Amino acid sequence: MKESLYRTIRLLEEANGPVSGEALAGQLGVTRSAVWKQIQELREQGYDIASSQKEGYTLRHASERLLPYDIRKYLKTHAIGKRMHYLPTVPSTIDVARRLATEGYPPDLHGTVVIAEEQTGGVGRLGRAWVSPEGGIWITIILKPTVPIDHVFMITMAGAVAIARAIRREFGLGAMIKWPNDIYIGDKKVAGLLLELAAEADTIHYCLLGIGVDVNFDPAVLSPNLQRTVTTIRAELEHEVDRARFLARLLREFERHYELLEAQEYDAILREWKSMSCTLEQHVRVNTLKKSFDGEAIDIDEFGALIIRKENGKIERVIAGDCFHA
Repeated sequence: MKESLYRTIRLLEEANGPVSGEALAGQLGVTRSAVWKQIQELREQGYDIASSQKEGYTLRHASERLLPYDIRKYLKTHAIGKRMHYLPTVPSTIDVARRLATEGYPPDLHGTVVIAEEQTGGVGRLGRAWVSPEGGIWITIILKPTVPIDHVFMITMAGAVAIARAIRREFGLGAMIKWPNDIYIGDKKVAGLLLELAAEADTIHYCLLGIGVDVNFDPAVLSPNLQRTVTTIRAELEHEVDRARFLARLLREFERHYELLEAQEYDAILREWKSMSCTLEQHVRVNTLKKSFDGEAIDIDEFGALIIRKENGKIERVIAGDCFHA
């Protein structure tokens, strides 16, 4: 939204009741006609604003969209989320973020969050489709990390910990982390991450961390196959939640863990990841690009690799692959 709209909605919120068009015009330094146009624009953004000739304008309900203004009311971060790009519909937020990072100067874009109400071409790991209807949280964070390139996967680990922590603290749900990049509640997936890296030799130009969280939509909109394996926050709580408030918490949690990573406090992130893992100590089947095998997931190392004790007793270190719990 334009800054003028931010100022208008802020005044309506602070009024906590009716405020005349004349009073709004005076505080904004514009004409009453301009106020009327701004009210119309705010209504188009989803804000429920009543009007009467006698009393003026009253904000009855905030927008249900994931608008930057509403997120910033709860956001207390140094860098993550200080810049936001909001799009109602987009094929993929990671495509938008990649274009911004390619055309711009990554250090200046560090912490920028691209937000969409829905994605029509969301992409997960290995180019798989990610169903992203309205009501979820579909974002990509642009990062200019200083971590060594051999530890860059820990950005995904920091993101996974942040999502699980945010869900636990905001909603009291027992979110768990499934290696390599999924968040589960019970036996169903509720969120996932995707890390894209632009680097040359040992120099990281930028990273894009895509995050998708199933929040306020009904799982019934998904295909029957997905309904068996996917849940949403709304389905778990049996009511809708404040997405803006939750996203602000998620971004705060991510910044806290990202700062640990930048300070090379790798053990702190590993400990949290392990404490919320639903993969460790489980019998699993792992599919890599070259082979498949069964075994017990016994650990994860500081580079994000899963350590498997195979059925023949040998130890296998898995850097990338699909992991299925037996």
